[in-house]
Amino acid sequence: MQLASPYRRLALFGTVYFVEGAVLTYFSTFNTIYLRTFDLPFTRIGIVGGITLIPFVLKIFVGLLSDRVNLVGLGHRKPYIVLGLVLQSAAFLVFPLIDPVAQFPLFVVLCMLAALGMSTYDTCTDGFSIDVTPEEERGVVQGIMVGGRALSAVVIAAVIGALSQRGLWSVVFAGIGALGLLTVPLALLAREPQVRPPARTFSLAAFRSLRDWGFALFLVLGLVYPLTLWSANGMTGAFLNEVLGVRLGRVGLYTSVFGVGTVLGGLVGGPLTDRIGRRGSLVVALLLTSATVFGLAMLPSAGLGWLVVGFFGIAFGYYETVYMTMGMDFCDPRIAAFMFAFVMAVGNVGIGLGQPLSGALDDAVGFRWMFAVLAVLNLLTLPLVYGVFRLREDIE
Repeated sequence: MQLASPYRRLALFGTVYFVEGAVLTYFSTFNTIYLRTFDLPFTRIGIVGGITLIPFVLKIFVGLLSDRVNLVGLGHRKPYIVLGLVLQSAAFLVFPLIDPVAQFPLFVVLCMLAALGMSTYDTCTDGFSIDVTPEEERGVVQGIMVGGRALSAVVIAAVIGALSQRGLWSVVFAGIGALGLLTVPLALLAREPQVRPPARTFSLAAFRSLRDWGFALFLVLGLVYPLTLWSANGMTGAFLNEVLGVRLGRVGLYTSVFGVGTVLGGLVGGPLTDRIGRRGSLVVALLLTSATVFGLAMLPSAGLGWLVVGFFGIAFGYYETVYMTMGMDFCDPRIAAFMFAFVMAVGNVGIGLGQPLSGALDDAVGFRWMFAVLAVLNLLTLPLVYGVFRLREDIE
């Protein structure tokens, strides 16, 4: 199962994650702003956000379907990726035609369809990457994916911000829709055999992989690290504004510096992971992220913040890349899309738990001690890392 060339394969992975980054940026930051231009109550905006999250839970079952069903004889990955891209793009192209107030139920359905499209191509691209990527190249692939999504967040946020300020929301929707459609030709270049080898054919016996103790420890690590690192990232802007007096307009520039750092962390961390191995990379990434989060706790001035936030972005991108690479290693090829979606779902739970935790810590002890606690929590997972590799000596 391969694309016409490895370069096209990497182009597909990077482009798909760039498109995904654009959609995530819109829904996480700008959807609320768009709906408020119609004076839609925040209660209803919350309903939109909650329902939009449903497909991100269902993606586990999308992965299972992809592993098991060769869709209309076209393959286990390609048709799902294409279908997801088209579904998402269609929803975004229709958005400007819908009045979110007068046609609220229809707008909610469109949001859900857009999220379902994204979760479908995301899950099946992950499965495809596991199917076609040799073990020694997985770091590079994940680095491109992490870097592509982070680059999109930086670029797309700036573009949407400029367009929305001028009221050009129809251009925003058309642009995101076009990004998805422009990715379809790359997906169509994917070639899959009509018959999978037994080692990659769906089997109920593959679910025994979920009972592996090494995998269980890996999931605990995947719960804690996003809880700490995503929480620290989410609170950095407020910390810069409220404690160090950085103007809100400039806070966005710090966010861009973090994003550029994440891109660098992914692009450099991927090849580095393949070169020095999973164990060494994960330990280094864990120590670097802990040090940079603690650096935020000790940050004396906004000027030094540029450096600390930038290094935090690099360390964050590196950690994400290493962890996702190991996620590929743990996946049984017979249920690759399902297992990787399961790994990502656990990480999403960690992100969700981290938001109220960081808020409670800030209210209780302030920003600086909050960062210190998060840094210590992250560092305390070091024994888990050694436990994972002790139980799974085949992963190095």
